[in-house]
Amino acid sequence: MSLTTDELKAKAEVYYGDEICHLCTQLLLREAGLPNGLLPLKDLIECGYVQETGFVWLKQSNRVDHIFHSLGRLVSYGTEITGYAEKGRIRKVKGIKTRELMLWVPVEEIALDDDPATGKLVCKSIAGITKTFPASAFHIPEKENNVKANCAALKPVVLMERAPRVVKNS
Repeated sequence: MSLTTDELKAKAEVYYGDEICHLCTQLLLREAGLPNGLLPLKDLIECGYVQETGFVWLKQSNRVDHIFHSLGRLVSYGTEITGYAEKGRIRKVKGIKTRELMLWVPVEEIALDDDPATGKLVCKSIAGITKTFPASAFHIPEKENNVKANCAALKPVVLMERAPRVVKNS
């Protein structure tokens, strides 16, 4: 069952094909300030972005199971991945699961730690499990053909600003 409808696609910038979708994915991660190796997807067939809401989707031909060797973590990326991209995070994520003990746990949010100096990435699940990892574990050195140069033909991604946190004084 697809989470993207024709009505949603009418409001979005939609791209087709592996190469352009990989460029869009890299541009999205760069603009969000997230590590470039966070979404190691293969054979992308479609991607889209609704600038008004920040909704993004990525469709690939098959599910991809990826091991982040430096963390010893297995992550499964479904055929359709959706979420809302903002500066420093992707929230309401669907289509990404991580292996915890003997269970596959859906990832609901991926965000940079509130203290940017720590360089930590926080992954939250629907089940209430929160894991923190070094953001560098998800970084891949870029090739000589810089992503920025390759993405010059694409429209820049304009992400919604992260809402400030309100701290109540008691």
